[in-house]
Amino acid sequence: MSAEIAKRKASAPALGGDTVKKTRPLTHFFTPKSAAISTEITKAAFKEITATNDKESDAEFASGSVTLQSKVQLGITTSGFDKQKWIASLIPEQRDLLQLEISTMDESWLAALSSEMTKPYFLTLKRFLVQEHRSNQKILPLAADVYSWSRLTPLDKVKVVVIGQDPYHNFNQAHGLAFSVIPPTPAPPSLRNIFIALKNDYPEFEIPKAGLLTKWAEQGVLLLNTCLTVRAHNANSHAGKGWEQFTEKVISIIAERRKTGVVFLAWGNPAGKRVDKISKSVHNVLRSVHPSPLSASRGFFDCGHFKKTNEWLKERYGEDALIDWRL
Repeated sequence: MSAEIAKRKASAPALGGDTVKKTRPLTHFFTPKSAAISTEITKAAFKEITATNDKESDAEFASGSVTLQSKVQLGITTSGFDKQKWIASLIPEQRDLLQLEISTMDESWLAALSSEMTKPYFLTLKRFLVQEHRSNQKILPLAADVYSWSRLTPLDKVKVVVIGQDPYHNFNQAHGLAFSVIPPTPAPPSLRNIFIALKNDYPEFEIPKAGLLTKWAEQGVLLLNTCLTVRAHNANSHAGKGWEQFTEKVISIIAERRKTGVVFLAWGNPAGKRVDKISKSVHNVLRSVHPSPLSASRGFFDCGHFKKTNEWLKERYGEDALIDWRL
């Protein structure tokens, strides 16, 4: 067992082990046990983590006891944001509810979203999640990974935005990036279709057996789901609770602040609605049907989005901006 997994097990609370069920304060559900922040689950630990996800996902999310590594500074621009001053400005309940965001969200995104997260709708969303954990619902992805998109793709590094929908709702799949899955989980059908479309654009692309997309995220491809959490085995179970409004704000921040332009890949009608108001004179908005097996044959395989993305990035920013789509 790796040191990371040992630490993970030691810090995770034992839910359901008490003879008498105790009432826990809000801080229990969203207080991490360490101040360090992970950029992603380490590849060396993936195999062991996937073997224990079923038992630990609800406990770790509920407590905020997350898999934590060292924080990596990636050219973050916070425009004078004082994190500690902002935390001190929160009332106690806000501070309790926002522990996961405070501890695991990249600071560039925390700065941009700090006022959004104190709005009533977002605090209501966080109370809903607390209630989910208190009723012993298994929530995916793990707490450490809900905001992995923010750490892997800081705001000032965003070049491409891929808009997804709900996180995968089976164990050993979701880890905070749209369409991406934890290895050794095979690529789900929609992701396999994404790989087919990619190979049509770049015949030399070798389709992998697994589906971990962190290499894309690290190059500036923001893989953003519309909804960031879900009950295990219950698709769309957290839809309409507030995540949609929150991720809408994420998209609008990118559109407003990345003034030199980024590429938005909108696959399917829900994603298409998300980009309706984005300035086409500043940004490159590419639309297609969703890569789901139900719709991919109606134009997705030949949409050419991967090559078109790189052609636009090269024209706008030069060779250094190209995305290496290989995995």
